[in-house]
Amino acid sequence: MNRASIGAISFAGSVGEGGGLKSYAGRLLTPASESESAQWVSEARGRGQKLDIVGGGTRQGLGRPARGDAALSSAQMSGVVFYEPAEMVICAKAGTSIREVEALIAQHGQTLPFEPMDHRGLYASTGEPTIGGLAAANISGPRRISAGAARDALIGLRLINGRGEIIKSGGRVMKNVTGLDLVKLNCGAHGTLGFLIEATFKLLPKPECESSIVIRRLDDKRAIEALSIALGSPFGVSGAAHISAGMGCEFPKTFLRIEGFRASVDYRIASLLAVLAPFGAKHVLENKYSERIWRAIGDAAFLAEPRQQAVWRVSLAPSKAAEFVAKVGNRAHARFYDWGGGLVWLSSEASQGSAAAIRVTLAPFGGHATLVRAPDELREAVDVFEPLSAPLAQITRGVKASFDPDGVFNTGRMHQGI
Repeated sequence: MNRASIGAISFAGSVGEGGGLKSYAGRLLTPASESESAQWVSEARGRGQKLDIVGGGTRQGLGRPARGDAALSSAQMSGVVFYEPAEMVICAKAGTSIREVEALIAQHGQTLPFEPMDHRGLYASTGEPTIGGLAAANISGPRRISAGAARDALIGLRLINGRGEIIKSGGRVMKNVTGLDLVKLNCGAHGTLGFLIEATFKLLPKPECESSIVIRRLDDKRAIEALSIALGSPFGVSGAAHISAGMGCEFPKTFLRIEGFRASVDYRIASLLAVLAPFGAKHVLENKYSERIWRAIGDAAFLAEPRQQAVWRVSLAPSKAAEFVAKVGNRAHARFYDWGGGLVWLSSEASQGSAAAIRVTLAPFGGHATLVRAPDELREAVDVFEPLSAPLAQITRGVKASFDPDGVFNTGRMHQGI
């Protein structure tokens, strides 16, 4: 690939209605190697320029609007670095699509345990979600309650910091870490600390089958009570959600997923049905029907329309979730619960007034709210992620300065000025 300075590179991606990548003032940098990436980062730092990090472009609506001088893309750095089925470990370059990784590991009966969400439905974006984007944003789905988040499965990273230095952290096995864990620190940093080159994940065997108990017509409080009882049982629930009326059905439905070997699933389903009989549990979804509903829950598909509405992701104690939603009142146009009630997805009017009301309502409950989807002007005007306390903001600035002292990467993407 011919070398060129940042100032001379022209936009090389295609953009359409609902497309992935933006023009970023006409400059898209697509390095083909980590050495080339490091050189461009050093060059950008020397010029005092800011870089927005992009992968497949499917999650550009997540975080505050990009405002860099150019975009640094991992699109040309793709492919599996190593895969060890016997050790259940895979390492892939940042631009590798999640679809490619999932197809490969499925051949060996393995899976990414944290069930990553696909944001394309919410954003009407195109392209393919990538391993780099998954690691950068700590993307996790319904199975997080049993298998942990992406951060828990991520065991190794290669990245380039804001000085243009190549850093490796972690490896092929999980270890106890003394001091600062750079792997976990960068997972969920949304590219503000470095440009990811490779990510290594620990895998799990893919369940042989799955079934889901469906309970009908419970109100929010009663549904969360049922979910909590199920999660506290010895039957290994791997999904616990409650969706409201109007989300593909005329009445509320509560879902509990069991996965594993067929005989084990059958036994645990029967046992859990008996435990939840007082809640009216008697219906079961099998395999593809169960998979379909959990895909919709994981991708927040119920809130994809209407497009003009803002979408929020609120994390709080399950015991407080129903009360929080009740106090939000008609500010929430639609909502559903995941993680046994510990995750509330809701839509609202895309306005500063609604954003302020949701945060004020949430404050006494001690939760965290993320504005997942909203127009650029709203994401520019309000806190997209939970506002930082003064001490935490100071720590966050210090961490940012240690990785990226000149603010080259995604500055302000999570919090203004950081």
